[in-house]
Amino acid sequence: MKLQQLLSQTRKAIDEYQMIEEGDHIAVGISGGKDSLTLLYALHGLKRFYPKKFELSAITVDLGYSECDFTPVVKLCEDLGVPYQIVKTDIAHILFEERKEPNPCSLCAKMRKGALNQAVKEMGCNKVAYAHHKDDIIETMLLSLIFEGRFYSFSPKTYLDRMDLTVIRPMMFVDEADVIGFKNKYDLPVVTSRCPIDGYTKRQYAKELVKELNHEHSGAKQRMFTAILNGNIKGWPERIPHVLMIKRTSFIDHML
Repeated sequence: MKLQQLLSQTRKAIDEYQMIEEGDHIAVGISGGKDSLTLLYALHGLKRFYPKKFELSAITVDLGYSECDFTPVVKLCEDLGVPYQIVKTDIAHILFEERKEPNPCSLCAKMRKGALNQAVKEMGCNKVAYAHHKDDIIETMLLSLIFEGRFYSFSPKTYLDRMDLTVIRPMMFVDEADVIGFKNKYDLPVVTSRCPIDGYTKRQYAKELVKELNHEHSGAKQRMFTAILNGNIKGWPERIPHVLMIKRTSFIDHML
């Protein structure tokens, strides 16, 4: 995937769900993986021409794995001119050595997001961008159906009232395959995950299930995504389809 395509799909999400307002200060949550680095590129590119001006920063919650080196990410942010902060934590030690959690994913995510959101507020940001893509949204829906018995996936935009912070997911229309292609094309400095259970989680199971369903029933993945968009899921903001936005803009321009 080329940068232009990435910017187009990212802007589509931002416009349709009104993710960015004039004067926003947005922090990109950087794990060091392909998804978050791709999001950083996308928002950095959009910042140059998006009609609503916003500030951009980046932040990483270091879980405390001894072999994780974020130096390449530091260099990338310097090259892009994006302020970057690393928050040191002992989350890995707490999960795997102190508590010896057999299923640590949920607690890890909660602790990581708590540390991230607190640091984001301290940086003076009013929004934080997560790098969830289309596949993540579909997989979350399947996990919710299978293990919780409800039709749900995380929202494109969520206001956290306790933190006075808004979470946005600008890559919701981007396929994971395109993220992989972008990572390879632009040689992103990915920091390898050191999590000992990476690849052995329920989410990995959902990922394989989506792949299998789409293989057996061509187009199933896109139809599931369409069902989510049209599913009136509680907590999701109103969507203004891009085609309607273009028509509205054209009408206004014509009237002027």
